[in-house]
Amino acid sequence: MTMTDVSATDFAVIAYREDDRWEAEVLPEVLTADLSGLVHALRQQPSVAGTLGFVGVGDDFFIAVRVIGGEVSIFLSDVTAAADWPLASQVLAMLDIPVPADEDLDQVLPAGDLSIFADLGLEEWELCAIAGDLDLFPDEAVASIAGRLKFREAMERALEVALGP
Repeated sequence: MTMTDVSATDFAVIAYREDDRWEAEVLPEVLTADLSGLVHALRQQPSVAGTLGFVGVGDDFFIAVRVIGGEVSIFLSDVTAAADWPLASQVLAMLDIPVPADEDLDQVLPAGDLSIFADLGLEEWELCAIAGDLDLFPDEAVASIAGRLKFREAMERALEVALGP
């Protein structure tokens, strides 16, 4: 079964540096199911530190995408989400990773560029710890990442717009 309905907990947010400070804005909800559309939207907003995109789907997983020039880095918080969600399947296809078999769906495993934010101050192990924290919903995990990258307030404002108060 593949889930495609956008829920009240789905969000897509772009973050970028402008005039030495981080900004975060909501992207159209349709991008919560369209990886190529998300990457295209991120390329439209140039930034010195690269443009960051965050998508949360349901209570299940989040992705982070970073575009610097022509280079695209991507992180998926849980590969097992690909069994149910088209966006996670698109990420695995982009990373050339097969969708896990049913018997491999018993633990949370991140995939992609674990060092996507290392040059901004978030080490691989910290990103994996955030992704693996089963007590965090995707919006909370993304806010935590934004906090480590020094733009939590901007991200929380964007998430409030995307998800409501």
